[in-house]
Amino acid sequence: MKVEQHVCLVCGFNMIGFHPARCPFCGAARSRFITAEECSARFKVVSTPVNDKVMRLNSDPPLGLEHAAYRIETGYGPCWIDCPSSFDRSLGWIDDILFTHHHFLGASNLYRELFSADVHIHRNDSLHDICRPFPFDVTFEKDFSYNGIEAFHIGGHTPGFTFYIFEDVLFICDYVFLHGDGLKYNPFGPADQTMAGGDRIRDYLEGRQLSTVCGYNYTIGYDDWKRRFDAGPVFGGY
Repeated sequence: MKVEQHVCLVCGFNMIGFHPARCPFCGAARSRFITAEECSARFKVVSTPVNDKVMRLNSDPPLGLEHAAYRIETGYGPCWIDCPSSFDRSLGWIDDILFTHHHFLGASNLYRELFSADVHIHRNDSLHDICRPFPFDVTFEKDFSYNGIEAFHIGGHTPGFTFYIFEDVLFICDYVFLHGDGLKYNPFGPADQTMAGGDRIRDYLEGRQLSTVCGYNYTIGYDDWKRRFDAGPVFGGY
């Protein structure tokens, strides 16, 4: 670890190269920060199977908001969708980290160095101030396919929000949360644009035969998730 790095215990955001008075993501006081080294000592990353090619990655014990990342075994090599907040050297190597958006960049700089991995994010999100200390290798602007993973830019919650599909698995991240028997849109963004992004999600999913949805803190069967989504998510909180 070549530069000073701290992790917020409230939200899990990594602060690289500086030690601010407040977390730039959630606003927590610096008394709630620990060093990246201490984070690695206190938190490990555990893997839970989603199917035979997808694993869910979570910090143990849970760290802050505990935003799950996902490991995909593609036919061209392994990659992650999003990134754990805690840095765990015991994790298996990856070739790429593909981000849905810029709110949960985790320890991507450290994993990038460890694995010589390429980090991908939509250009619109890469320009945000909190992204300045984070290295990105690929900034994209259009929908694309990469090693069997399909990427769809919808914006809304963040300007560059991108969801992914691999085979029959949808990676929706925190665009919507489970809420009782329904769903809630993420409230940390413009309501009108977030809901318009929901309409774009519906368009992209039309006719898709999927089995599973991977969210920021849940996995659920696609049919159940789609029933909730078609009923219309409300605009609400975690």
